[in-house]
Amino acid sequence: MQPLDVDEIRASFVNCSRGEAKSLTVPTDVPWATRDFLGWRDPKAPGRAYLVVAHRDELIGLSLRAAPPAKSRLRSNMCGFCGTTHTLADITLFSGRRAGKAGREGNTLGTYLCADLACDAYVRGERRPAVPQPHESLTVEQRLERMRGKVGLFVERVLETR
Repeated sequence: MQPLDVDEIRASFVNCSRGEAKSLTVPTDVPWATRDFLGWRDPKAPGRAYLVVAHRDELIGLSLRAAPPAKSRLRSNMCGFCGTTHTLADITLFSGRRAGKAGREGNTLGTYLCADLACDAYVRGERRPAVPQPHESLTVEQRLERMRGKVGLFVERVLETR
C-alpha cells in the first residue's frame, strides 16, 4: 500500500460524518510496504475500528463497529478476509453503515474478521494465530490476492447504494 498522510486517511471515509472522521485516532507507525489495506482499532474507543483501502483507483475509508468479544477460547472461527482461523476471542464481528442514503436509514453490513485487523500480517506469516491452521496449497501471493478480492467485495457491498 502507498504511504498515506493523516489528511488523506480522514478524507477517505464514506460511511461517517466529516466530524467523526476528523476525531478518529490515526495510527502513525504503519509498515506501509507490507500492508494491503490499513485496518486498526481505535485505542481511545475499542468498540470502533477503521478500514482504509485503495479500491478502483479511489481511496475508501470505512468506519466500523466491533461487537463485544466472545468469552470462549475453546471454539474457533475463520476470518472473512484472510481465512485465518482464530479462537472466538480473537475473531470479531465488525459492522459498518452502508454508504449514502441506505446508511443514513440505518442499514449496515457486517463480517467476522481478525480482531486486530492484521489480516495481511497473518497471510505473510508476520503474526501467528493461537490455533493451528489448516494446510493450504496456495502460495502467499495467491492467498494475498484472495484476501484482496474479499476486501474489495466487502467494500463494494458497503458502497452499493452510493
